[in-house]
Amino acid sequence: MPTLYLASASPRRRELLTQIGVPFVTRVAAIDETPLADEAPHAYVERLARAKAGAVLATLPAGDAGVVLGADTAVVLDGHILGKPVDRDDALATLRALSGREHQVLTAIALATAQRRVARVVTTQVRFTTLSPVQIEAYWASGEACDKAGSYGIQGLAAVFVSQLQGSYSAVVGLPLCETAELLAEFAIPCWQVLPAHNPEVAGRDGRGSN
Repeated sequence: MPTLYLASASPRRRELLTQIGVPFVTRVAAIDETPLADEAPHAYVERLARAKAGAVLATLPAGDAGVVLGADTAVVLDGHILGKPVDRDDALATLRALSGREHQVLTAIALATAQRRVARVVTTQVRFTTLSPVQIEAYWASGEACDKAGSYGIQGLAAVFVSQLQGSYSAVVGLPLCETAELLAEFAIPCWQVLPAHNPEVAGRDGRGSN
């Protein structure tokens, strides 16, 4: 079975791969993430996912048959990419813009080997409830918004902001697991390689469940 290399420093992507039982080695290569002129969000995230996978692939020694997984996520409102906040004012403005509205989260995944490269983009529709100024200020004060695209993390405190979601929840976190599993299977990397040991205490002392 080929080694899977994750071309990302994101702890959330590491957690998601671990969740589905896929062993991996983390490798990160720096790339320029500046959007191109007039680049559509869909094209942007796919280009970055491919670039991340390709950059790490280029660092592997000759003869390494490993598979590299790159990913990129963008929060999009009215066709504009909302990146990570540069400061407090930027984060507050972003959250005010998202309040009470629907936006899109695009996550691209790319797999690369010396012989083959494939990519897929997953779009999820996310609607926020109306946020009060107090909520927005408190969320910024939590520190959670600082390193998040769109100034929020759905897997954290901002879960209470989401009134509706259509699509892949895990894609919003950073990696669409259904689509990732499908692509990994094409490269002979199965899920569920590492499963948690069965603990009878979960089902009851005798392992048959409670009465």
